[in-house]
Amino acid sequence: MATGAADAVEMRGALMRLRRETGLAVAFGGLVEPGRAQVRISELNGTTTAALSALAVSSGNGLGGKAVALVRPCAVSDYSSSRRISHEYDVAVAAEGLRSVLAVPVVVRRRVRGVLYGALRSAQPLGDRTLSAAVEAARDVEQSLAVRDEVDGLLAAARGLCGHAHPGAPGGSVRHAGAQGAQGAEGMVWERLREAHGALRALAPRVVDPALRAELLAVCETLAASPGSARSAGSERPPGSAGPACQAGQVRLTPRELDVLTCVAVGATNAAAGERLGLRAETVKAYLRSAMRKLGAHTRLEAVVAARRAGLLP
Repeated sequence: MATGAADAVEMRGALMRLRRETGLAVAFGGLVEPGRAQVRISELNGTTTAALSALAVSSGNGLGGKAVALVRPCAVSDYSSSRRISHEYDVAVAAEGLRSVLAVPVVVRRRVRGVLYGALRSAQPLGDRTLSAAVEAARDVEQSLAVRDEVDGLLAAARGLCGHAHPGAPGGSVRHAGAQGAQGAEGMVWERLREAHGALRALAPRVVDPALRAELLAVCETLAASPGSARSAGSERPPGSAGPACQAGQVRLTPRELDVLTCVAVGATNAAAGERLGLRAETVKAYLRSAMRKLGAHTRLEAVVAARRAGLLP
């Protein structure tokens, strides 16, 4: 699913929840158009006309534009007669029969990304409960957008690291940097690649969009199978490390076992891994023990080495 379409789905879901929880007659909203200082109304819930559809709201104009400019929620009890806002959009608002309206900005990393509206067809004050519900709905959209931004950034970084780690890939300069310093540079690339792998796996459970989650996990698998990993390099088993159970294709870890092992591979303690994955430290310990047993490992380090040799970790 394209990023814009997925973001619209998040907004649509938030609007549905807002109406269900508050009894508002209408909820609508949209996201800031890329490269333009305006919000395009794209999602409508409860409307009876198309008057608000595709309406472009500029910063500072109307109620939504005021919320964008001030970066805070705004509300009026009678839109058409309010002296607290400008009235560029009165025709569209009147056509839909809206009177009492609230607008909440969607803010990610101090940047307004959209606006969520709720409205009644009668002129009356909107209570604190309704405003709080609208703010919570906007926070849900913010969190989804923030996660998607983080995933997009990590995916781009991971693909770039894959290019550096592959011998024949364009830009794969580590393999051709010359003998002096090449090994150290390659080691740095692989450390960054492993960190990216860990961050992607930790994010996966928080991604609602199934297509994006599948893409994210596919990149994780690509990273784990990249040339230069323990399995691909055909490294010898160090003394005292995990035994035959770790051979490629013979180990099947659950997603959570792999998540925990990924955190351990970048040096996280059980408590740190739990915080990253939203699990209790005792639960992390149980998953780690199970993974170690499947890998035939006796220590955390042996488990990581075995998982790398099996192609489960980069």
